[in-house]
Amino acid sequence: MADQDNTHTADAGAYALELVDLRKSFGKTEIIRGTTLAVKPGERVAIIGPNGAGKSTLFNLISGRFAPTSGEIRLNGARIDGLKPYEINRRGLSRSFQVSNLFTRLSVFENVRCAVLWSLGYRYAFWKFLADLRDANDRAEEIIEMIHLDKRRDVLAMNLTYAEQRALEIGITIAGGSNVVLLDEPTAGMSKSETKRFVQLIREVTAGRTLLTVEHDMGVVFGLADRIAVLVYGEVIAFDTPEAVRADARVKEAYLGSVLADQQAAAAGVGAAAPATAGQGA
Repeated sequence: MADQDNTHTADAGAYALELVDLRKSFGKTEIIRGTTLAVKPGERVAIIGPNGAGKSTLFNLISGRFAPTSGEIRLNGARIDGLKPYEINRRGLSRSFQVSNLFTRLSVFENVRCAVLWSLGYRYAFWKFLADLRDANDRAEEIIEMIHLDKRRDVLAMNLTYAEQRALEIGITIAGGSNVVLLDEPTAGMSKSETKRFVQLIREVTAGRTLLTVEHDMGVVFGLADRIAVLVYGEVIAFDTPEAVRADARVKEAYLGSVLADQQAAAAGVGAAAPATAGQGA
C-alpha cells in the first residue's frame, strides 16, 4: 500500500504524522474505525481512552507491526502504511513499548551504541573494532548524557533501577535521530517523584521532535500534551487542547469524568479503582 500516490492533500507535508480514515479489523471485529488525525511537527500529542479503546492497536499500525485494513498513514507527507517496522524507522519514526526491551547483560553505553550503529547503517564485520567507530561512540556518549545516565555509563542494564531502565529505553528510541517518537505508557509503574522527573526528561529529549504518547496518568497527560486525542471504541471522539478536552461533554460522558472520579476517590481512600489501570489495554 505504501507505494501508492502521495498526493492526498496539497499540504500533506505540513504534518509530521497524518492518519486518514484508518481502519483495522481482526476477522469480523473492527478495532480501529475510521480514525483521522493530523499531528503538526514538534507537537506533543497524548492518546487516551478506556480499556479496549484501540490505543495499542493504533500504535502498532503507525509503527508497522500491523498492516491497516484500509486508510492511509503518512509520515512527513509520504505514505508509510504497508511498510515494515524497520523501513518506517529508517524514514524517521521510532517507538518505545510498555515493557522494557533492553540488552540486560550489556552496559548502558553498549545498549545505546547498538541503536546508534543500526541508525548509522553499520553492518557486522569481524575486522572492524567498535572502539574505532568514533561517530557511533561520540553519538552514544551524547545520548547517555542527554538521558542523564552518564554516571551510570558502564553499569549493566539489568542492574539499573526501573526508572533508569525506562530512561535508557528512551535513549535507545531517540538514538537514530527520528523526528517522530511514539512512547507507549512511558511512566507506567513509577512513583510520583519518578514520574515528575521522567516527564521533564521526556520534554528535554523530545524538544524539536513530534511526540505521540499513550498514557494513563491524567496528570502526565494534561501536563505534557499540547493536544489530546480521545479514542473510544476505535474512534477519535475529540482531538483538541487539554482545556478543550477537559470541558468536552462527550469526553466526560465516555471517559474522562469516570477516570477523574476514580482518581479523586482513590486519593480520598474510599476504595475506588486504582487510577493506574485507567486507560491501559488495547
